[in-house]
Amino acid sequence: MGKRIVVKVGSNVLTREDGKLDVTRMSAIVDQIVWLREHDYEVILVSSGAVAAGRAELHVDHHLDSVEQRQLFSAIGQVKLVGLYYNLFREYKIKIGQVLTMKENFGAEEQYKNQEACMQVMLENNVLPIVNENDTVCITELMFTDNDELSGLIAKMMNADTLILLSNVDGIYNGDPSEPTTRIIPSVYYDRDISEYILASKSSHGRGGMTSKVKTAHDVANAGIKVIIANGNTPNILINLKEHPMETLHTEFVARPLNK
Repeated sequence: MGKRIVVKVGSNVLTREDGKLDVTRMSAIVDQIVWLREHDYEVILVSSGAVAAGRAELHVDHHLDSVEQRQLFSAIGQVKLVGLYYNLFREYKIKIGQVLTMKENFGAEEQYKNQEACMQVMLENNVLPIVNENDTVCITELMFTDNDELSGLIAKMMNADTLILLSNVDGIYNGDPSEPTTRIIPSVYYDRDISEYILASKSSHGRGGMTSKVKTAHDVANAGIKVIIANGNTPNILINLKEHPMETLHTEFVARPLNK
C-alpha cells in the first residue's frame, strides 16, 4: 500500500441479513482505519449504508415509489450513519468530516476543484473525510452507478496510492465459487480482460456488483493507482492486507506504470 488510501465499504459489509446496520462491523472497520492512520497512512473513507440506516429508523405505512424511498431513507439514515462514525472515531480522538457529493461535481471544473480542495484541507488538518453520494437529490441519470464508481473518482481526484473495495467476497474467482477447485485470482494486470469470470448479479443491499467493481478497478488501475478487492467481513482485513498481503485472500489490480 502507498501512503494515501481510499477505502470503500459496501452496503453488504455494513448491513446485517435483516437489512439493518451492523454496528459491530462498523466498529471493526473503524478500528482498522485507526490502525492505518497510526501507521502513517492517510485514509479517505467512502461509505455506503445511509439508506439501510434510514429504513431501520422509520416505518412507513403507505406506498412510496423507489425514488421517494431513497430520498426519505437516505435523508434520515445519513444523519444516523455519520453520527455512528462520529461516536466510534471519537473514542480514538479522531475528527471526521462529511462529504456528500454528486456525479455532476466531477464534470464541472470549478466544482471539481472545490471538492478536491475541501478534502485536501481536511487531510492536511488530520480530519478523516467520509464520503457518500447525496442520495436526497441524486436520482436516475444524476446518480453514480454505485459507490464503487464514486470511490474510483475520489481515488483519482485525490491522487491516491491505493483504492480498496471492501465487499462480501474475497476477490475475483477463476470459476464458479461453489466448485471446490475454484480459486481467487490474486492479481490482474490493468489491461487484462477478465469479463469471462464475472457474474452480472448485484448485491442484495447495494446497487453494485462485481461487474461494477471490475470496471472501476480497471479504470483506476489504468490511472496508475493500485486497486484491491477484498472481503470486508474478514477480521482485520485492512491490517492483514498491509502486514500479510501474501497470506490474505484478495484480488489486486496492478497499476499501470506512469512516467512521473
